[in-house]
Amino acid sequence: MLERLIPQRLDNEYRGRKLALWLFGLVVLTKSVQSLSIIFAGDYTAASADGIPLSTFPAAVAQTVLAIFAQQSLWRLTFCLLCLVALLRYRSAVPLMSAMLVANYLSGQLIFRCVPLPHVGTPPGPAINLVLFSLMVVGLVLSLWPGTPARQ
Repeated sequence: MLERLIPQRLDNEYRGRKLALWLFGLVVLTKSVQSLSIIFAGDYTAASADGIPLSTFPAAVAQTVLAIFAQQSLWRLTFCLLCLVALLRYRSAVPLMSAMLVANYLSGQLIFRCVPLPHVGTPPGPAINLVLFSLMVVGLVLSLWPGTPARQ
């Protein structure tokens, strides 16, 4: 199983279940859209999707929060582009990239436990991210589960 998770060479030979590729693509696409939404409409996204009360912050603080969110989203978008390259050209890396997405979500949740993010109401963002996380875990398991090779 470790050989599937961390392949000795990167190629387009995928050894997992085909459904994992579709789940991986869906998660990467959704995370890319989320990233672009934060980069180009950060104030709206932070307030509506994440419930962050930006209007209650001093202007400089709100701007700082938006800048940090945008910068973090650029990193996420860059990682999504690497995931897309893996999906299209180096499918043997899909299990590793799936594991990295799972680890990133879990470590982010740990950070939010230590440094809570203030929000108002019940924003939809955390629920959507939990659904994406569930899809990531299912995709990771399916990518490690031997199956018929996907067509290349």
